Amino acid sequence: MDVHYEVDGPADGPAVVLSNSIGSNLRMWQPQVKPLVDSGFRVIRYDTRGHGRSPVPAAPYTIADLGGDVVALLDRLGISSAHFVGLSLGGMTGIWLAQHEPARIAGLAATFTSARTAGNAQMWRDRIAQVRESGMGVIADGSVGRWFTQPWIDAHPALAKEMREMTAATPVEGYAGCCEVLATLDLVPGLAKITAPTLVISGAEDKSLPPEQGRQIADNVTGARFELISPAAHLGSYEQPERFNELVIAHLKGVS
Repeated sequence: MDVHYEVDGPADGPAVVLSNSIGSNLRMWQPQVKPLVDSGFRVIRYDTRGHGRSPVPAAPYTIADLGGDVVALLDRLGISSAHFVGLSLGGMTGIWLAQHEPARIAGLAATFTSARTAGNAQMWRDRIAQVRESGMGVIADGSVGRWFTQPWIDAHPALAKEMREMTAATPVEGYAGCCEVLATLDLVPGLAKITAPTLVISGAEDKSLPPEQGRQIADNVTGARFELISPAAHLGSYEQPERFNELVIAHLKGVS
């Protein structure tokens, strides 16, 4: 599938792909674009299928579908290998790629994510039923409450509103399709196969995918490094962009 994408930075710079969370789009990476470009990287942001301006095929989707979309994007751009930075669902996509398409992933940053969400299948299927019945607006406030700590929301009401509207605008079918991915995902058995240099970042206040889930990834990927950011809930790339950028850029520069 040909997903929507945007490219910033030097054409000859090391390519880094940024992969969004469920219920968001490539705009969630705005705090990362300039720092990465200023560090010499060619930044490729894309909308996960069913999100933003990408096509919205009928649900359900699989993690192989999401990973295959990235491979197709790299092929379209003539890129044989790229760094990959994914958050939440995007991080899961990166883990799948590092397991199944290792030659395409030069370095991996799996952030605010998990390798196994299958234990919450009923919760995700209840979420699907909820948005199909009532639309995305019904879950948008809850998403913002999970993405950020309350002090950050109180201090940044305009940004919190913007992020809420991003979730509310997500196509129902696309959101449902990705919920199906989360309902069945188990990438833990393949973690030991990952050879890409890997950085794992978790948020100390992340209730959606708590730090122990990030630690599980780092503990099972040879040579992986684990970092904890606080205060940060689920969208720590937005809540703590300076620290997030510092960690990611240092990791990718160490690989390049």
